[in-house]
Amino acid sequence: MARKSAIPPSYYGEPHKFDPTFRGPVHNRGCTDVLCCVIFVIVILGYIVLGTVAWMHGDPRKVVYPTDSYGQFCGQQGTPNANKAILFYFNILQCANPTVLINLQCPTTQLCVSKCPDRFATYIDMQYNYRRNKSYWDYYKQFCKPGFNNPDKVLRDEDCPSMIVPSRPFLQRCFPDFITRNGTLTVANKTNFKDGHGKVRSVVDLRDAANGITSLLDAKEVGVKIFEDYASSWFWILIGLVISMLVSLIFILLLRFTAGVLFWMVIFGVIVAVGYGIWHCYWEYSTLKGKPDSDITISDIGFQTDFRVYLQLSQTWLIFMISLAVIEAVIIIVLIFLRSRVRIAIALLKEGSKAIGCIMSTLFYPIITFLLLALCIAYWAVTAVFLASSGEAVYKVMSTLPDCKYTNLTCDPETFSQSNVTKLCPGSQCTFAFYGGESLYHRYIFVLQLCNLLVFLWLVNFTIALGQCTLAGAFASYYWALRKPEDIPPCPLASSFGRALRYHTGSLAFGALILSIVQFIRIILEYLDHKLKGAHNAFTRFLLCCLKCCFWCLEHFIKFMNRNAYIMISIYGKNFCASARDAFFLLMRNVMRVAVLDKVTDFLLFLGKLLISGSVGVLAFFFFTRQIPVIQEEVPSLNYYWVPLLVSASNTTSCSRIFLYFFLFICEDLERNDGSPSKPYYMPPGLHRILNKTDQGGKKYAVKRVI
Repeated sequence: MARKSAIPPSYYGEPHKFDPTFRGPVHNRGCTDVLCCVIFVIVILGYIVLGTVAWMHGDPRKVVYPTDSYGQFCGQQGTPNANKAILFYFNILQCANPTVLINLQCPTTQLCVSKCPDRFATYIDMQYNYRRNKSYWDYYKQFCKPGFNNPDKVLRDEDCPSMIVPSRPFLQRCFPDFITRNGTLTVANKTNFKDGHGKVRSVVDLRDAANGITSLLDAKEVGVKIFEDYASSWFWILIGLVISMLVSLIFILLLRFTAGVLFWMVIFGVIVAVGYGIWHCYWEYSTLKGKPDSDITISDIGFQTDFRVYLQLSQTWLIFMISLAVIEAVIIIVLIFLRSRVRIAIALLKEGSKAIGCIMSTLFYPIITFLLLALCIAYWAVTAVFLASSGEAVYKVMSTLPDCKYTNLTCDPETFSQSNVTKLCPGSQCTFAFYGGESLYHRYIFVLQLCNLLVFLWLVNFTIALGQCTLAGAFASYYWALRKPEDIPPCPLASSFGRALRYHTGSLAFGALILSIVQFIRIILEYLDHKLKGAHNAFTRFLLCCLKCCFWCLEHFIKFMNRNAYIMISIYGKNFCASARDAFFLLMRNVMRVAVLDKVTDFLLFLGKLLISGSVGVLAFFFFTRQIPVIQEEVPSLNYYWVPLLVSASNTTSCSRIFLYFFLFICEDLERNDGSPSKPYYMPPGLHRILNKTDQGGKKYAVKRVI
C-alpha cells in the first residue's frame, strides 16, 4: 500500500523571500477595507443619534429615585416629595405574590414617606383606640395618602395601610427590621403579629415578602455601594495603581539586564509563596474544623457581599488549599518538562524589554487605550440608562385575586375608582408599573438596547485592535532596524498610530465586528441560560451548554487570529482577510515553535504578574482592613473593602502582551534570512544561539550585528 505523502511546504503559502530593502513596516500603503470603514463611520454617527434621542426622551431620575403608585419620585428636590425620600408599602405581605417577579412591582399601594414606622399597628386597632387616644391616630395617618382625614372609609378606598410594622430604610424603601436572636427571626422582639384582617401571622411571612422585593434590588444595592466605595477611596486606588505601574516598569527594565536571574527568582518566589499558601490554608482548615457552624457549605449560605463570612467556613479553606496545590503542581511540571523552552522564552522577554527601553512611550500608550475604553463604557452606560428611563408613566391593574381578568391591563389612576374593575376584582389597584409608551420609538426600546450593546462591543474591540496594531507597528520598527537604536525611525509609536488610523480603520473595524458578533451571541446565550435555570428540559440545557462552549472557543480563536492579523497589517499594510491568511499560514509553518513559545512566555509573564499583583494586593488588603497602624486613621470607611483591593491588584504589567508580537517577527526573520553575512538575522545573537538555527548545509553563520 502506498505511503501517504507528507504535506508539501507550499501547502501553507510561500514564505517571504529575502529583500535587502525591507526595514519593517511598509510606508507606501493604501487604505484597506474601505467599505467596512464607511459602515463603521455611519454606525458611529447613528450611535450618536441614538444617544441624543435617548437623552431627549429619557429621565435618569426614574432610575435613581424610587417611584410611588402615582409615578412621583421620592426625595426629589422641588417636588411635594422633597422631604419624603423613602418608599412605603401599604401591605408588604402582598409583595410575596408571584406577580412581583413578572411585573417588577409589588401589587399594593406605595407611598413616599419621610420616615419608616417604628411599631406594629393595624387599622382595626387604630379604629378601636381612636376615641381613647387620638395621638395614636395622628401617628398612624402620616402613612396615609395626603389629604386623608376620614378614618371610616380607609379599607374601602385604601387611603391608609391596613397595617404597619417596625421598619428601617433600605435602598430608600421601608423593610421590616429583622433581627435574628438565638437563631430565631424576630421583628421588634416578636415572632408573630396581627395582619390588617386580624389574623395572626409569622414574621417569616414578612421575610418572604421582603425577599420578593430585595431580589429585584440586590443588584442595584451592590452597584450603589461599589460606586460609593470608588467615590470614597479613589485617591488611594490611584496611589495603588501608581505603585503597581512603577513596580511593573522596574520589572520590565530589569528584564533587559537580568532577565534569566530575575525570572528564575520570580519562579522560585512564586513556588515558595504558593507553598506557604497551601500550609496556611491547611492550618486554617484544621483550626476551623472543630468549631461549631464552620462545617456549613458555601452553597448553604449563598452569595454574600461580605467576603469575611466565607472565611469562617472550613470548606472555603479546603477549596483554597486544593486550588493552590493544583497550581503548585502545574508550575513544577511545566518547569520540568519545558525547561529548555523556558530559556528561549526568557531570551525573548529580554529582547522585548530592550524594545521597551528604546521606545519608552509604549509604556504609556495603554493609558490612551484605557481612556478610550472608559469613554466607550460611559457612553454605553448613559445611553442604556436614558433608554431604560424613556417614556411616560404606565399604570397597570394589580390584583391579588388569581382569577382577575383585568390583571396587567393598563389603566388610568384618575378614573380607576369609578370603573367596573374595582367591583369585579375587589382590592385591585391601578398602580404605576413602568415608563414606556405606544409610539414607534417606545415599542422598539428593547431592540435599541440590543443595538446599543452591539455597537458598544464593536467600539471596545476596535479600541483594543487599534492598540494592538499601533504597538505592533512600533515594535516592528524596532525589530527590523539592523542597527539599534540608530536605524529606528523617529517617533515610531506616533507614526504607527497614524498609519493605523489613516489607512487601516476599515480593517481594524472588520476584525472587531467579527469578534463583537460572536461576543454578542455569547451574551444572548448567557441570558437564555439564566432564564432557563429553572427548566427541567435536560436536552435544551445540554444543547445550550454545548453552544456556549463552542462560542467560547470560537471567541478565543478569533481573538488570537485577530491579534496576529493586526500584526501583519501593521507590517505589510494589506487588508484584514489577506493579513489574517498570511498570519495563519506563517503560524502553521512554525506551528510547534509558536505554540510552545507562546504558552511558555504566557506562563512566565503570568508568574511575574502574579507576583506583582499579589504583592500589591496584600499591601492593599492590610491597608484597607486597617492593619497598618501608622496610617490607620487615613483609611476611608468602605462597604466592601475588596473593591479597591481588586482594582489595585489587577493593574499588572501593562505592556506584557507586547512580548508576544515578537513571535511573528522571529518567524518572518527565520524565513527571510539564513544568518549568513549577506542575509543576517535581525534577532539578537543570544536568542539566535538558543534557537540554534542552521542553514541547509548545517553550518552555523556568525551573526554580525551592532547591538
